[in-house]
Amino acid sequence: MASRHLARSIAMQSLFEWDFDNKDSGRLKEIVARNKAEYGPGIDEEYVFIDRLVEGTTKNISKIDTIIEKAAPEWPIDQITAVDRAVLRLGLFELLFGNRDEVPPKVAINEAIELAKSFGGESSGKFVNGVLGTVYREIGEPGKEYPTREELAKKRAEEGDKEEKKVKK
Repeated sequence: MASRHLARSIAMQSLFEWDFDNKDSGRLKEIVARNKAEYGPGIDEEYVFIDRLVEGTTKNISKIDTIIEKAAPEWPIDQITAVDRAVLRLGLFELLFGNRDEVPPKVAINEAIELAKSFGGESSGKFVNGVLGTVYREIGEPGKEYPTREELAKKRAEEGDKEEKKVKK
């Protein structure tokens, strides 16, 4: 599992546990620290990313929940499963409040869908995709011009080849 994906997984699991624990803000740092130690040994370089995701999501939770309720009016926030709620909150934080140069909108959406498929129920991926897709279209599809993961990987590989050729000269 790629370290950024694992970092998102840890952030989502921490948000899930925090929400399940009645949003006890006094325990949030403890929950995150425990989950980093248990699920993320060896990805120390991503700990700052995990903290940023969790802190940003909880800081903007009322705005995010309002957006979820508008994008999925037939699903009141308290009727959405706790896993789907955590995934949506995290995905919306990255989509709306995250650094688009670091995480393009399509990557934020795709990562949330993958988390929903891994941790949620049978229809979680479709539900998360529907909500995030609705929000993405509503905000005017920012970053639509950003390349896909495959295009980014190809570009990185090409840049690596160029660097190797420079070194050999």
